[in-house]
Amino acid sequence: MAKCEICGKGVVFGIKMSHSHRRTNRTWKPNIRTVKATVNGTPKTMKICSRCLRTYKSQQA
Repeated sequence: MAKCEICGKGVVFGIKMSHSHRRTNRTWKPNIRTVKATVNGTPKTMKICSRCLRTYKSQQA
């Protein structure tokens, strides 16, 4: 499932428009990464988006 465990960012649906204005459905998926994080002293694998990964790495430094 393409959903961030921290911020809850998920799949967004929309319509793709061609040059001739034919409309088809499309999806935008978040950039999800699987990382090992320490939560309350225990290691845990989490699926988080790249934005949250960048935010939490800068807070730990």
